[in-house]
Amino acid sequence: MKLNTGIKQNTDANVALKQKRDMNPIDSDKLFYAIVYLVAIIGFIITLYPFIYILAVSFSNSHSVYRGEVFLWPVNPTIAGYRQVFKQKGLWTAYGNTIFYTVVGTIFNMAATTIAAYPLSRRQFFVRRFFNFFIAFTMYFSGGLIPTYLLITNLGFYNSRWVMIIPSLLSTYNVMVCRSAFSNIPDEVIESAEIEGANDWQIFYSIAVRLITPTLAVLTLYYAVGHWNNFFTALLYLSDNRLIPIQVLLRRVLIQSSSELMGGDIASDDKAAVSIQIRYVTIVIATLPILAIYPFLQKYFVRGIMLGAVKG
Repeated sequence: MKLNTGIKQNTDANVALKQKRDMNPIDSDKLFYAIVYLVAIIGFIITLYPFIYILAVSFSNSHSVYRGEVFLWPVNPTIAGYRQVFKQKGLWTAYGNTIFYTVVGTIFNMAATTIAAYPLSRRQFFVRRFFNFFIAFTMYFSGGLIPTYLLITNLGFYNSRWVMIIPSLLSTYNVMVCRSAFSNIPDEVIESAEIEGANDWQIFYSIAVRLITPTLAVLTLYYAVGHWNNFFTALLYLSDNRLIPIQVLLRRVLIQSSSELMGGDIASDDKAAVSIQIRYVTIVIATLPILAIYPFLQKYFVRGIMLGAVKG
């Protein structure tokens, strides 16, 4: 009887020890995820604070901003800065130019990228290795700034809207990503469409392009952000103020202390205070459209990038 009792106690002890061991991985996983979430929350706060601060400054009284009283929330809220900026005709012209360059440029970019990437993903395209090397070569070597400037001016693109679109028609990296996404489409799908009588353009548009929609959404945002933030091309090739994008105007505001956005009705003693607020107002106006569009495409990011990064 004592022997049976001892065996039972040892068995219970082993079961309890096993349960304790089984619980340890769960506890360690909880600790790991807690640390990950904590780091993510801290990173989110650090990343979000500059946006909150810019918004707070843009809606605060200019003198409160100048004295450094704004930290998180607007101090003596006012929209005087926005009124001052919205009165400038040059701002709306630059805004319209940027929208044009972004929309038209992105459409041209996506059309050229998909048309270039699809043949490079098909094994039956007999010169695809040569073109893959040719395109990849341009990722590391280019003609340089001066030859590029001479070429673009000789082509008649100087002071033309197309200078913001045609020279940046293709991104080599984006072509590679799009090509990889097309390569992941099973050959059986393409062969089935060919048996049904579909031609190459029908297969390309109706099947291939629609199967890589997440990747195309990511590339669309890449191109759109690139066009929206592009000011260096405009600085080089656009001297007509009627053609400059919003980013060039924003650069002038930041460098010239907002002098061209401040009207003559502002006293000289107040210009130093107003100029700081005008800078932040212009930043909000310039970045708000991209921030508004991004949440609608964010869900495609992880799926789209992974889809285009599996095969080379």
